[in-house]
Amino acid sequence: MPTISPAILPILMLFASNVFMTFAWYGHLKFKESSLPLVIMASWGIAFFEYWLAVPANRWGSAVYSAAELKTMQEVITLVVFAGFSVLYLKEPLGWNHALGFGFIAAGAFFIFHKWS
Repeated sequence: MPTISPAILPILMLFASNVFMTFAWYGHLKFKESSLPLVIMASWGIAFFEYWLAVPANRWGSAVYSAAELKTMQEVITLVVFAGFSVLYLKEPLGWNHALGFGFIAAGAFFIFHKWS
């Protein structure tokens, strides 16, 4: 039975955790008629599952990546997931300025992961 590489597993888990977290933080924006206490509790319930993925992803990922690399991956993954969520779920378009800003963040990730001698 094939196993997932220790370098890939945390990335997959961080993607999955970000889907939960993005829905927890922004999914309620389509339900503005719902009471705030209700959406807070629903968001909290969704975030519970995010933690079940993010915490082990970071624990296991620390065997392969530094904390700075894990955090950088988290931020880049968050932007990728949010961009898709924004367009597909919220139906909010992303413009050139969003792409440029995300590009700058990706450039920052390059510097974190590049091994300087």
